[in-house]
Parts: sequence; C-alpha cells; structure tokens
Amino acid sequence: MKKLIAAFTLTLSLGALAYAAEPAKVPDAASASASAPVATTPAVATPVQQTVTQAAAPVAPVKKEIKANKTITIGMFLVIVGITMCVVVWAAKKTKTAADFYAAGGGITGTQNGWAIAGDYMSAASFLGISGMISLYGYDGFMYSVGWLVAYITVLLIVAEPCRNAGKYTLGDILSFRTEPKKVRAVAALSTVAVTTFYLTAQMVGAGKLMALLVGIPYKASIIGVGILMVGYVVFGGMTATTWVQIIKAGLLMSGACLLSVLVMAKSNFNLIGFFSDIVNNPSIQDHVSKMVLRDGVTLAGADAGQRFLEPALFMKAPLDQISLGMALVLGTAGMPHILMRFFTVPTAQAARKSVIIAMWIIGMFYVLTTLLGFGAAIHVTPQGISGVDKGGNMATLLLAQQLGADIAPIVGDIFLAFLCSVAFATILAVVSGLVLAASAAIAHDIYVNVIKDGHADQHEQVMAARITSLCVGAVGIIIGITAEKQNVAHLVALAFAVAASGNLPVVVMSLFWRKFNTAGVIAGLVVGTIAAIGLVMVSPNMTYPKTVAAGAQKVITALETKQAALPPGATLDEKDLKALDKAKVDYEKNKDGTSIMGLDKPFLKLKNPGIFSIPLGFLAAIIATLAFPSRRSEDMFDEIYVRQNTGIGMAKAIDH
Repeated sequence: MKKLIAAFTLTLSLGALAYAAEPAKVPDAASASASAPVATTPAVATPVQQTVTQAAAPVAPVKKEIKANKTITIGMFLVIVGITMCVVVWAAKKTKTAADFYAAGGGITGTQNGWAIAGDYMSAASFLGISGMISLYGYDGFMYSVGWLVAYITVLLIVAEPCRNAGKYTLGDILSFRTEPKKVRAVAALSTVAVTTFYLTAQMVGAGKLMALLVGIPYKASIIGVGILMVGYVVFGGMTATTWVQIIKAGLLMSGACLLSVLVMAKSNFNLIGFFSDIVNNPSIQDHVSKMVLRDGVTLAGADAGQRFLEPALFMKAPLDQISLGMALVLGTAGMPHILMRFFTVPTAQAARKSVIIAMWIIGMFYVLTTLLGFGAAIHVTPQGISGVDKGGNMATLLLAQQLGADIAPIVGDIFLAFLCSVAFATILAVVSGLVLAASAAIAHDIYVNVIKDGHADQHEQVMAARITSLCVGAVGIIIGITAEKQNVAHLVALAFAVAASGNLPVVVMSLFWRKFNTAGVIAGLVVGTIAAIGLVMVSPNMTYPKTVAAGAQKVITALETKQAALPPGATLDEKDLKALDKAKVDYEKNKDGTSIMGLDKPFLKLKNPGIFSIPLGFLAAIIATLAFPSRRSEDMFDEIYVRQNTGIGMAKAIDH
C-alpha cells in the first residue's frame, strides 16, 4: 500500500507540475499526443493590449522538403536488417518451448532486459516527435520528456517485482491466479489486443509515412516491408529475437543521439550557458515566438521573445489536459502489456528491479539528449525551416543531422541523415515486434491454450499456436496500417496509454494488493476502464468535426476574398493563393452539414486525453463490483499470491539450452 500511495503522490505531483507550467488559458488550445506529438501552426499575432517592439532581425530561408540519399539510406537499412535477421536465425535455434517463445526461457539478464525495455519504450514517435516539439515550443516540449521518464518510477515501485514473481507470460496469468480463469483470461486478452492495436496502428502508419517522405518508398510497400520483418522476428525468434532486436535498436538510438548532441554542443564550444544564450539571441527563434499570442494577448520581440522560448506555456495551454495526460503516462506505462511481458524474461525478482533501474537511466539520458537535439534544431535549422518541412516538427532531428553533417561535408550530411533514418526504421521494427508478441501471447496463450483447450496443450502445440497467431496478428497489422494511411492516428498512442491506465493498471494493482479483489472486480475494471477511455476519446477533440473544419475553411475563404478585393483592378491572386481558395471552398461545401463519427457538431469532452476521468472510473468500477459480488475463494488465495509476489516461490526458473 505504501508503494501505491507513493505512486499516486507522484502522479499528482506531475499533474501539479503541468498545471504550474500553465499560467494562461487560450481558446482553441492544442494538446499533443502522448507519443507522437503533432504541433499546431502558431497563431498569427492579433492586436494586443501590450506589445514589446524591436527591429526585425533577418530570418533564415525556409526549407520545403527533406530527402535522404536513397542509395546510402537503403544500404544502411539492409545492413541493419541483415544483422537482425542473423539474430533471428540464432534465436530460432533456442526457441523450442512456450517458455522460450513468450519469455526467452527466463534467461535474459537484468542488464540485457533493461536495454530491451528501453528499446521497447523509446519509439520513433518519441525520438522524432518530442525533439520536434522542443524545436517549435521550447520548454513545453521538454515537459513531455519528463513525463516519459517519470512513468518508469511507477513501474519500479508497483509492478516490476510482483508481476515477475506472480505471473508467467501474460497479463491474464497475473489476473487469473485467484479468480475464475476462463472469464478473466478472455476479458484480459481483449483488453491487451485493444491496447496493442492502438499502439501498433500508430507505429505502422508512422513507418509508412516516414519511409515515403524520406526515401521515396511507396507507403504500401513500406507497410508491407515492416510487416514482413516484424512477423519474421516474432514467428521464428519469439521473445529472444525480439529482445535482441530491441537491444540493438536501443544501442543505435543512443549512439545517434549522443553523436548529434556532441556536434550540437561543439557549435557552442561545449558551453551550456553559451548554448542557451544562442537560443535567446537567435533571430529566427525570436521571430517564431513573436508570432505567438501569449498571456493576456501579449506579444514579444527580440531578446524577450528568445527568452520566452525557454519558459512554459507556449504550447501547454490546457491545465486539465496536461494533468490528464500526465496521469495516463505515469500509470499507463505500468499497464502496457508488452512492457509487463518483459518482466517474465528475467530469472529473479532482483533482475527485474535491476532491469527497470537500467531502463530508467537509459531512457533518462535519452530524453536529456532529445532536449539538446530539439533546442539545437531550433538554433541551426530554425523553427521556420522545421515547420516548412513538417508542421508537426517531426523532421527536426533528421533536418539537424543533415545540417550538421553538411557543415563538415555534403556527403557527411547524407550519411548522418541516412543513419538516423535507419535508426528510426529499426526503432519502429523493434516496437512493433514487441506489440505483435504481446497480442499473439494474449490470443494464443490465454484464449487458445487456457480457454479453448482448458490448459491441455503440449509444448509443440503451444508453440505452433503462438507462431500461427503471431502471423495472423502481423497480417492484420499490415492491413490496418494500409487502410489507416489517410487517417490522423497521432492520438492513438495516447489512447493506448489511457486504456492501459484505466483498465489494466487498476486490476493489476488490486489483484496483487487487495485481499477481497475477485473475478467480478477484474471484469468490471477491465471493461469499464477500457470502454470509458475509448468512449471519451470518441467524443473528444481528437475526432474530426466537419462543421469545425467548415468554419476554418470559411475563414480562409473570407481572408483570401478580402485580399483579392484589395488588389488593383485586373490583378488576381497568385497561384498558391488560388489553390488555397479552391481547396477551402471544396472543404467548406464538403463539411458544412456534417457531423463527427458519433453524430456530434462539436466535442462533448474538451480534453484530448480522457485519463483524468477514465482512470478513476476503472478503479471505481473494480471496487464496486468486488464489494457487490464477494468471493471467499479469492480471499482465501490472497495469502498464496502475496507470498509468491514477494518471494518468487513457484516461479519457473531460467532455462539453459
């Protein structure tokens, strides 16, 4: 209970920090996705109550696209794929039993597992998205880095050791120990599949768009390529191959981030004070901030604008949304199925704790480096150059790599960009492999082996079921990735964390620490928490509201028609404005009478992340159902699971092949 109180206090602290970082409320404030931040275009300054003026400084020219050297990049892709496929061949020889497939036989060391957890957690979205957000919004982007790091303290305090000792392969193993196993495993499997589907879809779409943008590989070909590789890793190598792919990816990611950070600091002569002075005095950053409306309608210019870039509230303008997002991050990580699975791969509880601590250090260092990269991109690429290529800022790190490399020699810029593209590709492969393994384990181990076969399946049958399921999950992932090409999936990562925090975490914590907890509580917590998180997102600003789109198009039409009227007789708008006007008219006609997928004209819930409501609902539903339908058997078995989670008695030992 002390651990639970500590974690809850930590959550509130993070929420308070987000609230304190937000001094102003601004209408139409945007909030980022938890793992794939998509920044909004800064608002153009309007007449203000107070304006600090200063002579405009020259602003660097704006880039319009980024293209990697196709030959070098594909060559690096092939090298990384070749190395990882060698790992798969080696791992396939060691994967003989269900324990090997799902948990690498429990033979992964704490250090190895720590690197693998870091590799599983540091997605391409966070690598590219957070540094991009920092490059456009300064301090507020840094707050996201803090959120991702703090989340692992919850994992360390609450779930790492108990889950390793009490479980076997999946979330269902933990929850079914003192409940009615078939019902609980079925519901737990559905929850696992829901969470992994949201996360997997965002990663697959990100992979396809990244490859199409940088290398020119068609979107569908990229999705199919990623899908085939991830299926190969999981089907043939199981957890052993997935673990080593994640370790390799984490090493590559840290190497790339360290190299770029050294080059960024070299530009400031390794003087941290000088580095931040460069930010404050950068004309492009000053111009970027001057176009943002700040608290009480104030705009800034010159050094005041540069200093404002290092202060909060350029992006985070909805305190409750930030508290809600903080809760989802801190509590959701501890309920993510592919993270929980990692604790079954180590031989002892001590190794489980060690792996979390190592992962925290790696993740912490990584996000410190992303901070340097984000600010470095703002200095050397400029916010205008970054948003000119991608309004969300997600190409900031790649643009920085190309720029710093080109300062040495043009070919070096191509090599740096190709290397980071390859690292981002490896990152996506590692994450999706872990997700496919988690989903296939839920279906094969929980549903097929323990529900359909009632636990009576030999090792060969279990492994075959796992491999066939992995193949099917991978195929579905490819199909979803292709069909979601034109959809805005940025919010799906945040939704995955919200579902994990609202459904999975409450039942895991109460199953481990509350004597009265029972089958009714597990099912109610999972169902209500999951449905609440998904349902609230469906009525939130994350969805598309046609009438809002039409209103935005009408503003564009009005502005351009006013501009046209102000032109001399016979003059017309330029080609770019004419295209924008035509598009706005089409968008207006298309959306003026439409409603959202839920039939709404505008969001019912104003928050983008539902965690602040859905997490308490998950806990409350689990508690009420437990008290309403008590179970003597569940209470009597609590002592056994309590001893198991604290001592590891009954836990399978590592297998040495």
